[in-house]
Formats: sequence, C-alpha cells, structure tokens
Amino acid sequence: MGDSAYKPKISGTQQDPVLKQAEIAYMKLIEERNRERVQKLQVISKRNRLTGFTIGAGVLGVYLYSIFAIKQETFLDDFDEPPKIQQ
Repeated sequence: MGDSAYKPKISGTQQDPVLKQAEIAYMKLIEERNRERVQKLQVISKRNRLTGFTIGAGVLGVYLYSIFAIKQETFLDDFDEPPKIQQ
C-alpha cells in the first residue's frame, strides 16, 4: 500500500477554504494569548538567569574567600618532624 491511500489529494483548481469571521476572531484571540504567555516566559527566564548568576557569584565568592583564608594560616608551616632515632 502506498501513501496515496492515506494522504488527501489536492488539486490546484480547488479554492482555499473560506474562514468565518468568528474563526478569524478566535485565531486572533489565541495568538494574543500566546504572545502574552511568551512574554511572561521571557520575563521568568531573565529572572531565573539573574538568580542563577547571583547564586553562582555567591558560591564563587565563598570559595575564593576560603582559599584566601587558608593561605594565611601558618600553623602547618611550623611543624617540625620529630628527630629520628637510630638504632
């Protein structure tokens, strides 16, 4: 069986279907709601990125501070090995 049994054949002589005024108004309403939804999603996406960068900067700041604080400690620098006992 070929695809011709499942796909409708379209001839160039057929006229385009005419949409009713109510259908056109409904399509415009749906398009407007979709635009509003996309705008809300874009705002949420921007806020999420800002929050992510803020959290990332905080984590990086804590990490760098802890590395800097550890470098200042000198308690391990004064560590002397006990003298070895020879037998």
